[in-house]
Amino acid sequence: MPNLKLFFLALGFYTRLPHPQTLDYKQLPQAVIYLPLIGWLVGGICALVFVLADLIWPQTTAVIFALITGIILTGGLHEDGFADVCDGFGGGMDKQRTLEIMKDSHIGVYGVLGLLLLVSLKISILATIPVSAVPLVLLAVHSLSRLSPLLLMHGYNYSRVQASKASGAVYKPESRELFFAGVIALLPLSLLPVLCVLALIPVLLVNVYLGRYFFRHIGGYTGDCLGASQQVAETVFYLSVSALWIFI
Repeated sequence: MPNLKLFFLALGFYTRLPHPQTLDYKQLPQAVIYLPLIGWLVGGICALVFVLADLIWPQTTAVIFALITGIILTGGLHEDGFADVCDGFGGGMDKQRTLEIMKDSHIGVYGVLGLLLLVSLKISILATIPVSAVPLVLLAVHSLSRLSPLLLMHGYNYSRVQASKASGAVYKPESRELFFAGVIALLPLSLLPVLCVLALIPVLLVNVYLGRYFFRHIGGYTGDCLGASQQVAETVFYLSVSALWIFI
């Protein structure tokens, strides 16, 4: 199953980290199964930045630096998808209009408010988690949250008929590929207290709800929906771990 070429394709498409330039992008759709492994890298670097920043500044400031690092590493790809989904589903009255709004490169009021509230929520939660646990939480969440888009891709079809910037990466992972990605996504979770495994339940439930919501309104998913699912899964994981930490 492991394929170094596919991993580098995923690295080149989903991050701004250095990668080989001579890659066959016709294989890009299959590379999506390496999203959780990309999460290891992004989460690991964010965790390192948090640890270094926390040596100098308050925990809240270190959290902000870690979040900024994640955005820089990915080019804000998933945040952009979340903002587009907020605009599209907030302002679209039907499938066609919703898809048109999400395809528009401009950000609207719903997108701005959505991102502002989402980032604020992340900061407020991570600032209350024990400082020694934050790096492990960052590592785990960046890997686990990237499984959510794969679950949507496995369960639903791509919604757009015409080609879009994300259509080149459209792929329906097979069960064995999903299992491979799932193992990678869950491994960092073993570094956290056992009780944190329960955080998987709300993450999966919210992902199921999102999949049904997208299907009901636009008949499937788009690239923006996948980005939004990662952001929502990340935030729900923070909320869940924070709540569970009371009993740890």
